[in-house]
Amino acid sequence: MRIGIKLLPRSLLWRTFLFIALLMVLSVAAWFAIFRSYEREPRARQLAQTLVSVANLTRAALISARPEARRELLRDLSDREGIHIYPADAADRIAPLPDRAFLQLVQGLVREQLGPNTRLTLEREGERALFIDFRIDDSDEGIYWLALPSERIERVFPLGWLGWGVAALLLSLAGAWLIVFRITRPLKALQQAARKVGAGDTPDRLDEAGPTELATVAHAFNQMNADLAQLDQDRALILAGISHDLRTPLTRLRMGIEMAADESLREGMTADVEEMDKTIGQFLDFARSEGGEAPRFVDVAALLAELATQYRRRGFRVELAAAVAAAPAPPLPSPLPVRPQALRRAVSNLIDNALRHAGAESPVDLALSLEAGETAIEVRDSGPGIPAEHIERMKRPFARLEVARSNATGAGLGLAIVDRIARSHNGRLELLPRESGGLVARLVLRAPNQSATTTS
Repeated sequence: MRIGIKLLPRSLLWRTFLFIALLMVLSVAAWFAIFRSYEREPRARQLAQTLVSVANLTRAALISARPEARRELLRDLSDREGIHIYPADAADRIAPLPDRAFLQLVQGLVREQLGPNTRLTLEREGERALFIDFRIDDSDEGIYWLALPSERIERVFPLGWLGWGVAALLLSLAGAWLIVFRITRPLKALQQAARKVGAGDTPDRLDEAGPTELATVAHAFNQMNADLAQLDQDRALILAGISHDLRTPLTRLRMGIEMAADESLREGMTADVEEMDKTIGQFLDFARSEGGEAPRFVDVAALLAELATQYRRRGFRVELAAAVAAAPAPPLPSPLPVRPQALRRAVSNLIDNALRHAGAESPVDLALSLEAGETAIEVRDSGPGIPAEHIERMKRPFARLEVARSNATGAGLGLAIVDRIARSHNGRLELLPRESGGLVARLVLRAPNQSATTTS
């Protein structure tokens, strides 16, 4: 049973259509069986009456004819009526009548009128026809076989009716397909729109026409989508206010600190202000919607090379793996449709996270690979790593693990931001232990739902 369910198509469209088609085929088969059952007895009576009438008329003609004229009479019956008469012989080889309900019913009806010893067969001396014996006198030479061709006794199903039946069935199946398609099309549109919402995009409004149930679902989804869009607008407005209201005082503090006479105090306060500014930036990045940026085709290897160069200019030891540093070639992925600013922000967060926990002097390696159609960006550090039981928790907002990574600072939003950017690209963030010690952060990407139209 489970195997049969697995073989069924997964789409609602095909499952519903196949179910309706199966019901239609079973209905036609049941109708045909019932029709044949009700039609069997009247057809058997009609055939039996035909056999009895032909046998009686032939016997009467033979009895009334002179013995020397009977041979000519038999020839005329064969030529004009297609009725063949053969003298019966005790050595005749005849096949038993098949044990079919229709033929047995015909035999019984014939014997009721011609006598219980009347024989019927479908084969005599290798010749196939419907044979019935009759007697014109009491002598052994008075027994004859009457043979009727099969086309006179078998009801041939008209090909025209068969064609009309097939056409009606195909028309019914086409109508069923149209009905099922019209029912499932809004559900398909709802599925695609829900995926766009899950990826951070804003889908178009769904059509609210159609059956009441589907129209109600489409209206509720449109209302939810409008509420989410309004929420994003309100959040953007709040973030703009936060950015202005918090960063303006920080700028004044930075200017005041620069005027302080104590060099050590000035450096410490400057570091604190920069840390506060970076924390505010993380809050803004976490609250920012990724759907506002359109996907573009980006050379991921070139993007990693650019980021590594920027970090090295700032004095950090960020290096590319040999395959990335060389000219792009298989198995490296080709340009991908991604949101470039979001991807740059995600990789930068992973690099900052590695430098923060492993130490600014520690090397950080960047790698790029293509596995099973997915692009994997790896950021490898040599820090203390993350215990396996805490990996999933570290992807949540404001999660920190200061015991395992003693140099940790910040708000604990870096990995949460990366995880959300990965999911907006239909991907995922994996945190794995490094064999030589440290952590491997793998950003696995797939093409987003929205198609790219420009190239970077």
